[in-house]
Amino acid sequence: MTHTARRIGRTLALVLPVVLVLSGTLAVSAVPWVGHGSGTQMLTASSTDVSTRAKSRAPQDVLRDKLLAELQEKDPAVALTHLQREVENRPSLAKHCMSIARSLGTAAVQRYGPTKAQTFSRPVCDTSFAYGVMHAS
Repeated sequence: MTHTARRIGRTLALVLPVVLVLSGTLAVSAVPWVGHGSGTQMLTASSTDVSTRAKSRAPQDVLRDKLLAELQEKDPAVALTHLQREVENRPSLAKHCMSIARSLGTAAVQRYGPTKAQTFSRPVCDTSFAYGVMHAS
């Protein structure tokens, strides 16, 4: 008799979770997500045209955001070093180097104050970081 009880228990242990998951899935899919006015049920994330592509951001904007986040996580010296490396590796970013360095200087003042921020200054992109620090002070 114990063998039969074990066999029934094992069968229930395997079948019961599957039945519960399927019944829950069917119950959720039967809910009218769209509302009362619609005759069909739609499980869409949005009603906008999904074929519209997202606008891509310019490489300098992506780099600026990355370096500003790095400045907040670490310190301005690390962000300035990475800015210098990125400009060396991708010369097309050189024309944006000064504006990115100024943004880093401004963010450094907001995080560390003008005196401490000035200590991180280095000759990356001329003296744009120092200008950003001075301008934000």
